[in-house]
Amino acid sequence: MSRRVVITGLGPISPNGMGKDAYWEALSKGKSGISEIASFDAKDYPTRIAGEVRDFNISDFVEHKKSRRMDRFTHFAIGATKLALDDAGLTIDPSIADRVGVVVGSGIGGLNTMETQHKVLLEKGPRRVSPFLVPMMICDLAAGEVSICFGAKGPNICVVTACATSTHAIGEAFEIIKRGEADICIAGGCEAGITPLGVAGFCASRALSGRNDEPERASRPFDAERDGFVMGEGAGIVILETLEGALARNAHIYAEVVGFGMTGDAYHITAPDPSGRGAARAMQHALDEAGIAPSEVGYINAHGTSTPYNDEFETMAIKEVFKGHAYELAVSSTKSMTGHLLGAAGGIELIACALALETGVIPPTINYENFDPQCDLFYVPNEAIKRDVSVAVSNSFGFGGHNASLVVKRLE
Repeated sequence: MSRRVVITGLGPISPNGMGKDAYWEALSKGKSGISEIASFDAKDYPTRIAGEVRDFNISDFVEHKKSRRMDRFTHFAIGATKLALDDAGLTIDPSIADRVGVVVGSGIGGLNTMETQHKVLLEKGPRRVSPFLVPMMICDLAAGEVSICFGAKGPNICVVTACATSTHAIGEAFEIIKRGEADICIAGGCEAGITPLGVAGFCASRALSGRNDEPERASRPFDAERDGFVMGEGAGIVILETLEGALARNAHIYAEVVGFGMTGDAYHITAPDPSGRGAARAMQHALDEAGIAPSEVGYINAHGTSTPYNDEFETMAIKEVFKGHAYELAVSSTKSMTGHLLGAAGGIELIACALALETGVIPPTINYENFDPQCDLFYVPNEAIKRDVSVAVSNSFGFGGHNASLVVKRLE
């Protein structure tokens, strides 16, 4: 059995906008969500900027008592799921619950819980550690809590592949529906790693931008003066369902998911393969499954982290797959506006692809000021453009050499 799968609900929680409309307006206008870190005192850190979600209140989604037993990354997952279900006009009642799956992941999980409870252990001893430490901390509890909160009783799994997490999660949900194990899936990722330890760790790895005096200009994918990524937080959840089911309930359909590809670099724990072949194979596998020729693709939402290596090697990979057509593509990195949401990045970026197909607007790569001869494609610099595209690709690459690509197209 192989069934067609469509996107009917969008739930982004991003540093530059919460909910489909606010998020898309910010992307379309090139609005950055990067600022000085406010959630803790970062004055002694080499990097003091990040993309924090400032307008999120978990009490809008879950009662206070329950929310206290969840880490912030799970808060984001539940909030984004509610936004996506509302957008899809979908209520999970007992008649469909067994056929609704949840595939939601996180790259890091409950880091804030781990930090705060470790402090309790050191200062007050083991008997004072919270009994909710483990379920608040572990990555799979986002999927578990989403299932419990919304009553989804179908396949329930958690994907953890660093910065490729959301794209793998949505790809797996796509395959689950295709092979008939569920009719609907809540899919995507969430992340809340902007904590003292999380930022310190990425600072120590020298992966972050040091443009502390210019937060909104710090994330600059493909620019010759890029100096590292900017951490972000939030969630990106989509509702996937069979085309047949979506049509039967007269749902709004944003796009059809038609291809998913994943590969491994087998090269290095953090650095991408300098040949770009792993990334290229992921894109090619996704196109092959979709039955889409490279020349049919109009837009790529690039992984585009604003690190020297990633942007150069991703450009190489795009040119390997798309050949001469690579120079006709619109390629942009919305991380220039949101920062890098790590395990949630692929979710909000697939949402951007779906909205680009629907609106004919391609969001820009902001802060693109200095040409890099190694990055010589059209990156939609600084301002959104109008372009009617029918097929888009979303790329995500993670530490450990995880590569994932999704292909979505306008429904025909």
